[in-house]
Amino acid sequence: MRVRASVAIVTGALALTGLAVPAAQADSHPDLASLASSSAKAGAAKSTPFAAAADEAEGDTKITAVTVNGGKNIVVGTTQKKAFTVSVTATDPKGIHDAFAMLWHGPSSENADGAIVPSNLDDEQIGTCTNSSATTATCKITLIADPNENIYGNILAGTWKVWAAAAGNDGDYVIREAYKTAKVQRASKLTVNASPEPVKKGKTITVTGKLTRANWDRGTYNGYSAQPVKLQFRKKNSSTYTTVRTIKTSTTGDLKTTVKATQDGYFRYSFAGTSTTPAVNAAGDFVDVK
Repeated sequence: MRVRASVAIVTGALALTGLAVPAAQADSHPDLASLASSSAKAGAAKSTPFAAAADEAEGDTKITAVTVNGGKNIVVGTTQKKAFTVSVTATDPKGIHDAFAMLWHGPSSENADGAIVPSNLDDEQIGTCTNSSATTATCKITLIADPNENIYGNILAGTWKVWAAAAGNDGDYVIREAYKTAKVQRASKLTVNASPEPVKKGKTITVTGKLTRANWDRGTYNGYSAQPVKLQFRKKNSSTYTTVRTIKTSTTGDLKTTVKATQDGYFRYSFAGTSTTPAVNAAGDFVDVK
């Protein structure tokens, strides 16, 4: 049996190289950890293209499901690492030994420009596998998205492909270069301030705020311009917000509008999100109406 895989990022980043398993080991399980070099620690060279291994299989190992981050988008800020889990469910008549997963970004697997890889590439076992039967297991793999390393620029926001592999106890294996997609998004923040406080009934309340999102190019949060944001109000003894109106952010992400004071309650701004930026609500700002 021979496993062929070439996923390489130059300059100390991701490097998955070919693994040859001698014929004498055909009845033993392949070591998926040896697909990765010891230098591939959640790396991606800045704008350096690399080639991800294409679909390949030997024997009857099959991947039946892949779940990324519990089905939620992966939201990354400007400083903190984001650890998340990819669960790979696979089946083989002889049972599953291990699984491997990573996320890659780019126009094609031959010209990928980013990768998020397992945090334990030095370990002999990449996934933590739980058997649901004698033939099927779900393996959990921890990946790290790091704004100081592999999340190197705003170009990486949006849709990523999921590269998944599984190995059977009998030496069979399967590789899927793009089993599914996942969203990696720039973290967002939203503020609100309603004034004056308190205010006489019937008087004008000015509601300001700001919508910002992570700028992975600079490592800062910057205003998100020309985005529709809802101004919402919740009565003092209610748990439900209702939309008052929708306005757009300025070129610097600022928000400003006015309303009439009618009753005690909370004002907030609410942003629905985009493909590259998650939805976010500001914390409600209470206004006491006299």
